[in-house]
Amino acid sequence: MLSISGFNIDFNRSLLIKGVRIVVGIFPLTLQGTITLCLATFALVKYGYGAMDLVVFSLAICALSILIFSLFCTVISGIIIQRRVQQYLQQAVGNNETISVEAGFPNETGFSLPTLNYFPLVKLSWHIDYPDFIDTRVKVTTNNQLLEEIIPRRRCKTSLVIRQFSVSDVLGFCRYSWRQQQAISCMALPRTNTVKVLPILRSLTAEDGIPNPAGDPDGDRMEIRPYVPGDSVRNIMWKVFARNRQLNVRLAEKSVFHSKRTVAYLLSSNNDEAAAAVARIALESGALGEDWAFGADGTAQPCETLHTALEAVAKSRAIRTPHGYGLDSFLSLTTGQSAVHCIVFLAAELAPWLAMLKKTIGHFPGQFSLVLATDGFNEPQRHSVWRRLWLRDETATSDFCEIAGSRGELQKLLTELGQLVESTLIVDRKTGFSFDQGLRRV
Repeated sequence: MLSISGFNIDFNRSLLIKGVRIVVGIFPLTLQGTITLCLATFALVKYGYGAMDLVVFSLAICALSILIFSLFCTVISGIIIQRRVQQYLQQAVGNNETISVEAGFPNETGFSLPTLNYFPLVKLSWHIDYPDFIDTRVKVTTNNQLLEEIIPRRRCKTSLVIRQFSVSDVLGFCRYSWRQQQAISCMALPRTNTVKVLPILRSLTAEDGIPNPAGDPDGDRMEIRPYVPGDSVRNIMWKVFARNRQLNVRLAEKSVFHSKRTVAYLLSSNNDEAAAAVARIALESGALGEDWAFGADGTAQPCETLHTALEAVAKSRAIRTPHGYGLDSFLSLTTGQSAVHCIVFLAAELAPWLAMLKKTIGHFPGQFSLVLATDGFNEPQRHSVWRRLWLRDETATSDFCEIAGSRGELQKLLTELGQLVESTLIVDRKTGFSFDQGLRRV
């Protein structure tokens, strides 16, 4: 970051934005009200008093009277409702309420306020400013209560909710706004969409058991190598020795077994909502088995219960400060230096963790499997100039939390990691289908 005279530029920008917000919140007139005040004052001074035009004088006085009355009603109602909100939040401190919602669906938070009946032509509205990507709607109940309803577009996990309240008149001349904080736990889980069933994601470790199911069933499946001193005579292939006079031994092939303990991790990136949704489905449906350990970026300790794992999924999206790459520390806490099989959930995109993931796969012993998730594929299409001018772009109006991936980026990601891992599963949250590394439906 650049600094000038010991001050950080980003810090100054943040202070400037905060200062502008405070000034705009304190100033009660909107742009429409400011223009009306200036025009009415100019007409009153220039033509009402200057030219003694009684019609302009009457209209200007009426406009200023309506503006002053709206200003009075808005400010007084705003002060009253602000104190009412503060009292409501102070009483709700000891209730230990939590907001548990799901992205993509309307959810009631339980926050409600009485309707404004103090002055006429005044309305109250608010929206949640923190966490981000939350659409807020205010409904009027049958008992004249304003009930808050939210639609999260992305997952989140916070212990603080900041609302932006606004009291304005129906003509749009005046506005009294303020920001109010509430210390309450808020968790929004990712939307699962059409993904309902996943293959059993069990770990594979190198011990005696069944043959490797990923191997080729054709041909001789026994290991053959030249004879060395110390090998048992019973393992020598005497028929082959009789033909070519070379001593070879046949050994039992290495096998793997389905481990009872599964280790899984969620990597976060810009467009990782689909990956978080697939990880949630794997946890809730029991696809990880009975004994498992789960981790995600932003969570320091491994999770071994469903509740803590879902909290880790919701917390994996950073709201302000990006999370660091935590797969190495997770593997060190769960496995140490022993050989394990780790399942990694990640988005089907080229993200900054690619180089670090390749380093982790090469450094830690054991095997890795990848579960790549996407919201369909956005194939680039070339349209004519007239089509782009007159027709709306559907991708620009789509939901922000469901961004289609690029097939080219997926191919590059499979090329980079396909040869380094044991297996790869691709899940499309938009259609609910699963594909193997060759993009064949499974």
